[in-house]
Amino acid sequence: MKKIILLLLCLFTFGLISAQDFEISTLRIGPYRIFMKSDETDKLGPKLKRTDYELKNLVKYNGETILIAASPDYDNQGKETGKLMITGLSTTSRKFKTKSGIGVGNTKDDVINAYKNYPSYSVYPGWDDKGNIQKNVCNFILNDSDAGTTLTFKIVDNIVEEMSVYINEGC
Repeated sequence: MKKIILLLLCLFTFGLISAQDFEISTLRIGPYRIFMKSDETDKLGPKLKRTDYELKNLVKYNGETILIAASPDYDNQGKETGKLMITGLSTTSRKFKTKSGIGVGNTKDDVINAYKNYPSYSVYPGWDDKGNIQKNVCNFILNDSDAGTTLTFKIVDNIVEEMSVYINEGC
């Protein structure tokens, strides 16, 4: 009887662990998706506030931090709907990984090897607040032209320090 209870407890625990969503892609981080409306996000956590690129909503998901940029949502006639829409997500958590297993803590070589055959990627140097190139920082960006989004790996001293998903505004 003890073995059966122990087995059931192990299966239950494994089920809870695997049910947690720590995946990151060109469209999402965990349960939060680009283009997701505030009525959906309100069910997941705290109510989002309108943000800019400096200030973001800080949300905890299973103890891990996700920063969320939210902008007004518009209807087909260009009028605000009264809802917010997620336009950007970022995290420095080591728990979030891509399907290829890449996340914060991986090396630049890991990222390059995982995505060297990706259809569209770019690598740019990092810039400081004064407009100077940072020699130890680069951004490896996966461009998802179908979704209109990007997944950026911020790499500092050859280690991924942050991952961000944003709408590609065509700049």
